[in-house]
Amino acid sequence: QVQLVESGGGLVQAGGSLRLSCAVSGSIFTFDAMSWYRQAPGNERELVAAISSGGSTNYVASVKGRFTISRDNAKKTVYLQMSSLKPEDTAVYYCKLDSPLRGTSWGQGTQVTVSS
Repeated sequence: QVQLVESGGGLVQAGGSLRLSCAVSGSIFTFDAMSWYRQAPGNERELVAAISSGGSTNYVASVKGRFTISRDNAKKTVYLQMSSLKPEDTAVYYCKLDSPLRGTSWGQGTQVTVSS
């Protein structure tokens, strides 16, 4: 059974930084694509950043230059470093795994709140 556990969310002032972590178990991870999504109240869940098994990354335009996604295959963990945070970044952030063997799995989400 694949499990994803996010951590690192919290309350931060505008302009501050947070680093989210997503620890994976039950999957090989090395061959898995990983991504971070977020969902603000009243909004649809949106893709924030993604990283392929080979390390290629892409970002939604609103976070380019501020957020960095990375992965540590030895630790089976994906990270989202968030800097220059804005109130509009406030949302529940979800980690997603896409495995060629295990399909798609989601974490439970972690709340990020940015105060102005």
